[in-house]
Amino acid sequence: MPKTQETVLEIDLKALQHNFEYLKSRITKNTKLLVVVKAYAYGSDAQEIANYLQNFEVDYFAVAYTNEGVALRDAGITKPILVLHPQPINYKTLIERCLEPSLYNFKSFNSFLEAATLENQKNYPIHIKFNTGLNRLGFNETDILTIHEKLLQSTSVKVTSIFSHLAASEDLNEKEFTLNQIQSFHSISEKFIETVGYKPMLHLCNTSGILNFPEAHLDMVRSGIGIYGFGNSEKENKHFRPIATLKSVISQIHTIEKGETVGYNRAFKSDKFMRTATIPIGHADGIGRQYGNGKGFVTINGKPAYIVGNVCMDMIMVNVTDIDCQEGDEVIVFGKQPNASHFAQSANTISYEIITAISQRIKRLIIK
Repeated sequence: MPKTQETVLEIDLKALQHNFEYLKSRITKNTKLLVVVKAYAYGSDAQEIANYLQNFEVDYFAVAYTNEGVALRDAGITKPILVLHPQPINYKTLIERCLEPSLYNFKSFNSFLEAATLENQKNYPIHIKFNTGLNRLGFNETDILTIHEKLLQSTSVKVTSIFSHLAASEDLNEKEFTLNQIQSFHSISEKFIETVGYKPMLHLCNTSGILNFPEAHLDMVRSGIGIYGFGNSEKENKHFRPIATLKSVISQIHTIEKGETVGYNRAFKSDKFMRTATIPIGHADGIGRQYGNGKGFVTINGKPAYIVGNVCMDMIMVNVTDIDCQEGDEVIVFGKQPNASHFAQSANTISYEIITAISQRIKRLIIK
C-alpha cells in the first residue's frame, strides 16, 4: 500500500473479521452475538462495519441513540438494532424505522407504551434493562410486578429480552463483585420469567464478560471494544487485531536552538539543539490537550517521536532529533503496534476514549 499523503484513518476489514470470528469461537453455537456499533462504530465507520458484518453470523446490532439506528437503516442494515438509550422524543421515528428500544425506568416504559399504542403496534419488540450494580440505567428487581401489570394492560409491546451490564468484568480483582452481579441477574431473570409467564432472551456479558465469565453468556452476548481489536488485558489483546490505523504526514521540520520554545503558551522550552516535525492533526481531530509536553508519541520510520509543547487545534509538534526523516514522510499515530491503548496510556486514559474521539473530518479509508 502506498504511503499516505494526508491524515487518514485506515479501517482493516480483515482484522474486523478476525476479531468477530475469535469472539464467536469463545461462545457456544446457541449463544447469539450482538455487535455494538454506537459512536460511529467506536470511531471507525458504522455503516461500513455493520454492512460488512451483516454478511456474517451477527445476530443483532446495538447503538446508543435513535439517530444512529436510522443511519444504519438508511445504509441498508436489516438486522435487528437495539437502541440502548433512546429518548421519548424519538420514539415515533424509532418505531417507523423498526428499531428496538431499551427501556430502563417507568418514564421510558410508559412513554414508549403510549407511543406504540398511538402507532397501532402489536407485540412491538422491547428490551427491559435491569440495574445489577453499575448504577447507571435500569429497573430494580422490585419493579417486576409493576412492569408485568403494565404489560397486561396492552398488546402493543412484547419483551424480547431482559438484560443488564457488568461494571468491572475486565478487572479480575473485582471478580466477587461481578459474580454477585451475575447472581443478581439470575435472580431477576427467574422472577421475571415466573411473573410474565414466558422467557425472553437474556443477555449480560460485554467483551470482557465474554472472555472472563463464560458461565454468564446466557442467550446472547454483546461486544463493542473486542470487535474493534482490544481485549482489555495483555493476555487477551494477543488474540485481537486493532482494526483502525491513524496515519498522517510530516508537514514541516524545524531546527530549534537551545532556549527556544515550541507551540502555544511557550509550553516547551528546549535545553539543547533539536529538530521538530509538525504533523497535521490536533485536538479538533481527537488528540486532546492532555497529550503534549512529553505525553503521547507518534511513530516515524519505526521510531517513537514524542509530542512537544501543547497540542494545537489542527497540529502537533514532535521531537525528531534522533530520527532520520524528512517533510512528507508518513506518521503513524496508532495502529497495530503501538496501538491506541499504548497511545492512551501515556495520558492515563483508555483506548475507548482515543478511538471514539477521532474527528469525522478525518478521511476514513476502508481496507477490504
